[in-house]
Amino acid sequence: MKHLLIAGNGFVGTVTQKLFTMSGWKVTTMSRNGVGDQHADLCSVESIRSLSRSIACPTHVLHCASAGGGGVDAYSTVYREGVRNLSEIFPNAHKLFTSSTSVYPQVQGEVVTEESATNPERETGQILREAERLVLEGKGTVLRLAGVYGSGRSYLIRRFLAGEAAMEEDGSRLLNHTHHQDAARAVLFLCEMGDSSRGEIYNVCDSHPMSQLETYRALASIFGRELPPSVPRNLQSKRGWSNKAVSNAKVRALGWEPAYPSLVGAAEEIAASLK
Repeated sequence: MKHLLIAGNGFVGTVTQKLFTMSGWKVTTMSRNGVGDQHADLCSVESIRSLSRSIACPTHVLHCASAGGGGVDAYSTVYREGVRNLSEIFPNAHKLFTSSTSVYPQVQGEVVTEESATNPERETGQILREAERLVLEGKGTVLRLAGVYGSGRSYLIRRFLAGEAAMEEDGSRLLNHTHHQDAARAVLFLCEMGDSSRGEIYNVCDSHPMSQLETYRALASIFGRELPPSVPRNLQSKRGWSNKAVSNAKVRALGWEPAYPSLVGAAEEIAASLK
């Protein structure tokens, strides 16, 4: 029986567990805070080794843990060391890693694909690339997620409805998003492809990148609000400032399609879940 071990039982991990279970998979979840089936520390190889003795051997391992808003040290231990620990203890399992489109540093509004340059200036982005490299060297699969939102969570919509949003300069910066249900569906889709997805990178995001101005105009129309004020661009963002249109054409060509093609299309549903 196919058995998925989910390392990280948070926003993406929770919906992934439900989807895989509904699809007939055996699923084991683990987290450091004890939420899920098993308590285990991703950052400790001994903790993962102890976990391996208490569960059936997984055929697939998904690393979707979060650094919890931490800095370089948190990124290093959760992502780089976490991937290394899972690879050491479960060498024969198909490893999947939810990385981030923040590894693309483009700033000119370019369309970026999995072949585009990834040379992030921030050390956190560099650590993500190192974790990706470890996964790919082990013939695993990397999913680069754009800004994740979903039921009960959308930083952009929450701030807009609270009157706290701001538009950078003329609002031309492009935004890319991923609904957490679409992220989970992409993980299942790639797992069920078998070995053909191994050693590959896939951008997992919506199909309609929109500028800040287009996004806020649409939200203003939907909710009957004013456009947010313009402010200078935020060059101090933790993940670095970028401006790009992330393409999901590679995974779509295989047959996957996002159920939520744009954040704006899901805005009313998300807004209702924020109350």
